[in-house]
Amino acid sequence: MDFKLLNTDTKSSARTGELTTDHGKIQTPIFMPVGTLGSVKGVHQRELRDDINAEIILGNTYHLYLRPGLDVLEKAGGLHKFNGWDRPILTDSGGFQVFSLAENRKLSEEGAMFRSHIDGSKHFFTPENVMDIQRTIGADIIMAFDECPPGTSTYEYAKTSLELTQRWLERCVKRFDETESKYGYSQTLFPIIQGCVYNDLRIKAAEHAASLNREGYAIGGLAVGEPVEDMYSMIEVVNEVLPKDKPRYLMGVGTPVNILEAISRGVDMFDCVMPTRNGRNGMIFTSEGIINIKNKKWHDDFSPIDPNGTSYVDQAYSKAYVRHLIHSGELLGSQICSIHNLAFYLWLVREAREHINAGTFASWKEIMVKKLAARL
Repeated sequence: MDFKLLNTDTKSSARTGELTTDHGKIQTPIFMPVGTLGSVKGVHQRELRDDINAEIILGNTYHLYLRPGLDVLEKAGGLHKFNGWDRPILTDSGGFQVFSLAENRKLSEEGAMFRSHIDGSKHFFTPENVMDIQRTIGADIIMAFDECPPGTSTYEYAKTSLELTQRWLERCVKRFDETESKYGYSQTLFPIIQGCVYNDLRIKAAEHAASLNREGYAIGGLAVGEPVEDMYSMIEVVNEVLPKDKPRYLMGVGTPVNILEAISRGVDMFDCVMPTRNGRNGMIFTSEGIINIKNKKWHDDFSPIDPNGTSYVDQAYSKAYVRHLIHSGELLGSQICSIHNLAFYLWLVREAREHINAGTFASWKEIMVKKLAARL
């Protein structure tokens, strides 16, 4: 993988770049739709590629390991061939999912024992086998195995957790460097920087990760219960330490406002389930603010979903029709909202890129942040 830093905003830390993988180029900053089980819920690959223009999508190690299983993925020739997606894929290590199963997992120095949420069967993840699993899944960018502490963790818990994550990271790097991709294209490993909301722990984590000289870095453990001001502060602390010539990926964040604020602090890559999860419940993000399509005010509004939208659904369907679908529990309603929201998120990061390149990002961002938070 190769990353070129192209432009940096003069009034903020926002930057544009180009990330090159064997499955194609990615212009940063970028938003990555989440395809947990190998599919972005309710959205065809053709819509992702040709309408939404997603440049990279995510898969999840924990979920794909359990279903369909590694034997099926290996026989298929990896996730790209299995799901028909020919652009880059990133896989989360499954750490967040394992640790969210607090009642059904046991942590040790060696790894994490957990029970499947599907059938209760026992499984064991280690830094080594998580590298092997992601090699088999075949993602272009794979994540280190880490523990994700809650945002409200005490300092002592966060410190102990980080020390374990750092030992696991060194084992991930060793295993990754000892192994090869299975499908004839290159893969790269991103460390995940933890440390909760504690400056010294985040600095320690970032310095340790940077010392391992990988091709990119992920910032984890944010948007997990801490105040938003703490999230922004931790991004600033970490990005002061991380090398300027490597991509930075903020995991699992967030709202359109979160994304613009993080871009202004030097983040390059984002993912979040919000566009699809909230979309399935009738929340529509637009450049003028947020629409709850379930509200009565839209029941006879026959204007397009979003006159400024970039997806075909924005002009093809009215607010009244989509409200009817959502209220009726029709799958098409969830699909339309998901497609719109994903296209909007991709539009937002493309606009950010253009304004960074033009030198107008800071003033544009201040206007957009106010609009994006408004409830219509």
